[in-house]
Amino acid sequence: MSKFEFPPSIKSRPVWGSLEARAGKHHLMIADAEGAEAIIEIATPELMSRAHVIFIPKGTDYEQKLRDLNPAILHVAPSYAASLQRIRRILQDAHMGLQIYLAGTEGLMGQAMQEAVSHGIPHTAIQTEHRGSLARRMQCVHCKGITEDVEVDPFVCSHCGLNLFVRDHYSRRLAAYQGVCVDAEDPGNVPEQKGIYE
Repeated sequence: MSKFEFPPSIKSRPVWGSLEARAGKHHLMIADAEGAEAIIEIATPELMSRAHVIFIPKGTDYEQKLRDLNPAILHVAPSYAASLQRIRRILQDAHMGLQIYLAGTEGLMGQAMQEAVSHGIPHTAIQTEHRGSLARRMQCVHCKGITEDVEVDPFVCSHCGLNLFVRDHYSRRLAAYQGVCVDAEDPGNVPEQKGIYE
């Protein structure tokens, strides 16, 4: 199942919506893995004829289904980082009325949203829909390193090695959740790991 209903949380935690086709001359669609399902569900020939789709498969097999929709442009990339220059160029050259659709993991949507906003795209022109993995993009508040695809709590920082508590506090500027040392006052006293949403 690629849809998940997130439990209520603190105000800084993002709330993801559902994609819907909107009127516009240009459409930028960025998706990873199961996020392709959300694009497929809203696709119409008219919408796709004006769509620039950037897809990061992450081992899934949606590429041909996206090609079958006949988007104006389909770019398949191995990672978000590999597609970043293309995304920046599209945003740099964007005209009024560009509609942006982000679908897939929280890490992808957060980074792409931050990039769009930094290029002056209004929030009202950006839609999101979570699909697939529940893994989080985490920043260690101690060393400032980013660890991608965190699925357990607590987890070990991939940069400094501290045992970090997975917090719901989210930084839109960094497009990452915040991790805080779990055993700072009692070194070695680390709770047993569990899935983030267990």
